Amino acid sequence: MPSSAGELVELLDIERLDTDLFRGRSPDTDRQRVFGGQVAAQALIAAIRTSEPGLDVHSLHSYFLRPGDTTVPIIYDAERIRDGRSFETRRVVARQHGHPIFYLTANFQRPEEGFEHQDVMPEVPGPDGGLTFAQIAALRTGDDRAAAEFAKEWAALDTRYLGNSQHPGHTHLGEDAERPARAQVWIRVDGDLGDDLHLHVAAFTYASDLTLLGASLVPHDVEIGSPELMPASLDHTIWFHRPFRADEWWLYDQWSPSASGGRGLSLARVFTQDGRLVATVAQEGLIRRRTR
Repeated sequence: MPSSAGELVELLDIERLDTDLFRGRSPDTDRQRVFGGQVAAQALIAAIRTSEPGLDVHSLHSYFLRPGDTTVPIIYDAERIRDGRSFETRRVVARQHGHPIFYLTANFQRPEEGFEHQDVMPEVPGPDGGLTFAQIAALRTGDDRAAAEFAKEWAALDTRYLGNSQHPGHTHLGEDAERPARAQVWIRVDGDLGDDLHLHVAAFTYASDLTLLGASLVPHDVEIGSPELMPASLDHTIWFHRPFRADEWWLYDQWSPSASGGRGLSLARVFTQDGRLVATVAQEGLIRRRTR
């Protein structure tokens, strides 16, 4: 996986093959399938590169259809569904080995003034009050070397889990009878992404798939990486409300209203450190318990 912000930028710089046709690569990795955030972000870049200048993506809706093969490129075929004065719509299919592995529909809007309101950001500790991937892995396994290797694979992202202050080292939040499945994470791309806001949107899309499904497992004391679990993203939706930088801290305020039938639904609000609500994310994923 990308080990720096620079490598993440390179990963998102997909190659144009023809009109509305692109090719993306995967980084060197031991993973058996392409990370969902990667294919979603590359597909979004394909949609952005077919949109008119001056329009910003305000939503994307996507489905993960087949596991991606990390050893071969991914072809992104963009279709111009609608071109209007205020809105544009693009549909992108990602293909490998002659089959679609992912579908994305993205909607773009020319910026305009309108009514304004938003949820209030919850009161939470800052990023310094959270635990990094390496710290969490070390606490759970006691293996500092394995923890360092895991953290290195996701080093392009600075990720800090918040937890219950009465249980140091624990990433579960305090009890909430109305929302038993919750998680809060501070995240940022660990490096300067420059000033292209389209790149920030794509980098955020990449990061948004990393932790969200885990919220649906909180009440069950099962981790995404557990050998007793078969997890996979099924669909992923993002609504972008306000411009923001993915290389500055944002709070991923996650909760799961339901899990059933081997699937978990997770929702999240995304706040900047100064309290602006900049995005809302929804994902349903497979959380199937393996049978021995």
